[in-house]
Amino acid sequence: MRDHIPDVIRANGEEPEVRVLTEDEFAGALLDEVVEEALELRAATSVDDRLTEAADVYEVLLAVARLCGTTIEEVTRRADAKRAARGGFEDRVWLD
Repeated sequence: MRDHIPDVIRANGEEPEVRVLTEDEFAGALLDEVVEEALELRAATSVDDRLTEAADVYEVLLAVARLCGTTIEEVTRRADAKRAARGGFEDRVWLD
């Protein structure tokens, strides 16, 4: 859950039940969250909704990078290396 969601819930007059996860619990929760956000991205139908959901996926990836003790720049470097070796998705090539 995003850090400020409990504040939003409190602002609506409710009291959320929250706890701080252990590092192992947090790692698992982040992996679940990236799947959930990816499914929401897939379900989005407008460009605006897709960009909003892509931003959510990106936010989870930032957290995963921090959990791994690195930065999004390192993730980007690895993506760049993979793109150089295997290509990207610009050509819309698909294997059946």
